[in-house]
Amino acid sequence: MYDFVTGPLLWISFAIFFVGCIARIIWYIKGLNWQMDRVAYTHHTSYGIKGALRSLFSWLFPFVARSWRTHPVMTLMAFTFHIGVVVTPIFLLAHNMILKERWGFSLWTLSETVADGLTIAVMVSAVFLVLRRIALPEVRILTTAYDYLLIAITVAPFATGFVASHHTGHYEFWLILHILCGELVLIAIPFTKLCHLVLFFCSRIQLGMDYGIKRGGMKGKGLAW
Repeated sequence: MYDFVTGPLLWISFAIFFVGCIARIIWYIKGLNWQMDRVAYTHHTSYGIKGALRSLFSWLFPFVARSWRTHPVMTLMAFTFHIGVVVTPIFLLAHNMILKERWGFSLWTLSETVADGLTIAVMVSAVFLVLRRIALPEVRILTTAYDYLLIAITVAPFATGFVASHHTGHYEFWLILHILCGELVLIAIPFTKLCHLVLFFCSRIQLGMDYGIKRGGMKGKGLAW
């Protein structure tokens, strides 16, 4: 079972993840319409690029964008959650051992202490995000069972991996469950809201170009706004 979930099934999961994400990016870009969006993406490129970079920088770092500064606790929890979700699986020692075993290369790895800390931080911040959705009316009204399911799917690899790494219970059971949960996340990303892993960059670049061109001095200069 272990050889199957870390071999063929892992290949299939990565294939669906990469092909699916590329397809979603292409779909997003093809869906842009300058008449509808009122942004001439291929004109005044320098203004657009400046705006895109400014937008990415403002939202990739905490407390730079005004929205991040307005809700500091939410900002801290959101960044903790997303950093842990991305960094931990990529640089985890056990994952890189599988990379080395299966494909002959590995990356820089986290210490077990740091990995445990990030894992706990992900689970704690996930609980906060769930409680926020329950407590705040303006968020609760937009939340469905689907949103809670996606949070559970995202956190499941961390919870099962933490149990497996500390040899709590039946090790092989928790290890295989952990791997299956991780592969479920990879497969789910292109087909769910989790695709904001890549579409976040597309939307921030689009909005940044919008503001960069319109507010960069180009509004009204021969363009049909």
